[in-house]
Amino acid sequence: MYKITRSPWVMHYDGSSCNGCDIEVLACLTPVYDAERFGIVNTGDPMQADILLITGGINTQNAPVVKQLYEQMSDPKVVVAVGVCACTGGVFKECYNILGGADQVIPVDVYVPGCAARPQAIIDGIVKGIGIFQERLNKMESGEDEKSSQEEKDSSEEKEEAGKEE
Repeated sequence: MYKITRSPWVMHYDGSSCNGCDIEVLACLTPVYDAERFGIVNTGDPMQADILLITGGINTQNAPVVKQLYEQMSDPKVVVAVGVCACTGGVFKECYNILGGADQVIPVDVYVPGCAARPQAIIDGIVKGIGIFQERLNKMESGEDEKSSQEEKDSSEEKEEAGKEE
């Protein structure tokens, strides 16, 4: 398992699916599969979510909603596309209003294929998403340290230049 100092929060969004994958996502939260043992917390608020779990294809009506949910999430964020419809558009790909998979609107990090995706595969996708989330969190933390040390260096150089001008 990955080293995380807090539980990653997962938000599930149903694009335009047949609800087969949604039922499997809900099955992951039951005591049989118990995805919460990995420390995830299910939420409905994108501002608190770290991982966006999308099921179903993206159509012309929900594309702006998906994009807005993604933009409302704080960094670092991870997107997991569950089911063949969320990955590529699936059997509905040729429909007039389907744009395709979630990657047509937002960047997707983990693809979980299947029609409907099995709970074991969904949990595996979530665990991979947690790993990506942890990597991005570590980069962010180390990037902030480098950024703060760079700011200190820049401010000390500015002070030296100001001293020379006087």
